Formats: sequence, structure tokens, C-alpha cells
Amino acid sequence: MTDTVKLHHGNGGVMSHKLIKEVFVSRFSNQTYTSCDSAILRVNTGEIAFTTDSYVVSPVFFRGGDIGKIAVCGTVNDLAVSGAKPLFLSCGFIIEEGFEISDLEKIADSMANIANKCGVQIVTGDTKVVPRGCADKIFINTSGIGSIISKSCEQFCKGDKVIVTGTIGDHGASILLSRENMFEDINIKSDCAPLSTMLNDLSTQIGPQIVLMKDPTRGGVATTLNEIINSTEFGIELDAQNIPVNSGVKGVCNMLGLDPLYLANEGKALIVVKNGYEQQALNILKQHEYGKNSCMIGEVTQDFKGKVVSKSQLGIHKIIDMLYQDQLPRIC
Repeated sequence: MTDTVKLHHGNGGVMSHKLIKEVFVSRFSNQTYTSCDSAILRVNTGEIAFTTDSYVVSPVFFRGGDIGKIAVCGTVNDLAVSGAKPLFLSCGFIIEEGFEISDLEKIADSMANIANKCGVQIVTGDTKVVPRGCADKIFINTSGIGSIISKSCEQFCKGDKVIVTGTIGDHGASILLSRENMFEDINIKSDCAPLSTMLNDLSTQIGPQIVLMKDPTRGGVATTLNEIINSTEFGIELDAQNIPVNSGVKGVCNMLGLDPLYLANEGKALIVVKNGYEQQALNILKQHEYGKNSCMIGEVTQDFKGKVVSKSQLGIHKIIDMLYQDQLPRIC
């Protein structure tokens, strides 16, 4: 095995098979994994969720994670917020010639570790190598299948409560600092994490009382809440004082003129629950590693139709629009 990825690693021949076997199969192998064109899966009868996403994060390694960790967490979380238990993943790699094999191994290790932690199997994949300059080091596509536990009702009512599972903007701030080598003394790490165990527990216990769950990745909390509400007859009123922001993230945003509401998250969920069930939801979430800082940040209202607004301590309302221009490029 060479130290870097060569074009002939993508030609389908001996070197391709060697790369796939030594880097990927050795880490992802399980009873279902196959080198054939398709994995044959056995799933429970009933509804399944199916999702796909592509990851092009720069830099590939950052404070708190790497592109492989995001790829698995992102797909697992997409299934979990849909009320599904993640079961199987596929992964496709587009690798630029010259990429370090040791870095590829680190990424594969990261993916295998997170998959094992979630109890999900990586069952099939694909690897392509492109010439130098045709990609930015490595791109990953992951698709996922999960079995539905409980689907959200998606029927909003006045008084429904909005919950976030922890501090916001951690991932976006981490990517910025890692990319620009800024403020090395500020300890900000990406929140990249698999939420499936926590959200599956929530779906199992109070599934019918969940109105909607979403993960606020690109565009942050502000954009995700707008996506949730803008085609309905309702609005969302946020309590600005209750929105949790890490002190380091707050400091970086203040210095650079950024708004944490628009920074990406990779290990948080926004959950809308029916009025009266917010405390039960919070109790469940706080029992889990990634939900200890969960809190209620707002509620659904019949005012401000199709809008998200933030209410200050003085009672002043500010419209929170959907993200128009990227504050940061390439964050997932």
C-alpha cells in the first residue's frame, strides 16, 4: 500500500480492491456487508425511512470531529428526527489523487466507531478516485435506512412548545476556527454527535405528542425554524433569553459579527411538542449524554403567520428571517 491515494486506486483493478479491502472492509465488515452490487437487507414489516446526504466539509479534520464522523452522524440523525431507528448505511467516497492513506484510515475508523456506537451497520459502498484538482481532498455520500418507531403528527396548534437539545452554533464556530487557525486559546469543539438513541427513546415514550423534529444543520436554528413554520397558519415566538449559546461561541460571534442562530449544528435537534408535554420531553432528553442541556426556547403562536420572531427581555419583537447568504462556506 502506498502512502497516498493514486489514480490507479480507482481503476477497478488490483489496487482498487486492495484499498477497499484494507481501509474500508477491514473496518466496516459485518454479517450484512457485501462486496456485491447490492446489499440484501432484512427489515421488519411496516414503514421504513430512507435518506441520503453528501458531505464536503472543509477542513476534513476539525475541532471535535472529521468528515467521516459527520457523514455517519448526519445520516443517522436525519433518520432519528423522522422517528426512525437507524439500521443500515451505505457510503460512497470520492477521493482526490494524493490524499494521505493514513488520513483515509482515520476517517474510516471514525465512521466505524460512530456506527458501532449507534448500533447501525455500514453494509455497502463505492469508491472513486479523481485527478488532483478535481475534488477538495475527499467527498463522502451516505444513505441510510431505518424502521419507523413513531411518526410526528406535523399538526401545529397554538401553545405547542419548541425545544432545542443543547447549545447552538458549536459546529459552525468550530469549522471557522479550524479553517482559519483562529483563536486557538478558545475551546470550541464541534457538537457533531449521533442523536438516534436519545431521539428514539423520545419517540418510543411520547411519539404521539411530538409535532415535529428537525436537525438544524446548514442555516442553523433560524433557517430550520423558518422551514418548519413558513407554510403554515402559525408563527414561532422565541424567548431570546432562553436560547443556549456556549460562551466561547458567543465571544467569537461578537468579535466577528456572526449570529449563532444561523451557525450550523451537527449534534442538536429542534423538537416541537404538544402543549403540556414539554416537561416530560425535557426529562427524557436530559437523561441522555447529548441532551443534558436541553431547554424550551419558544412556542407556536397564532400571531406572526409564517414567521419566526424573537422576543427580547424588554418585550421587543425581532423577525428572524431565513438565512440569505452563507456566513461560512462548506460547513458540512
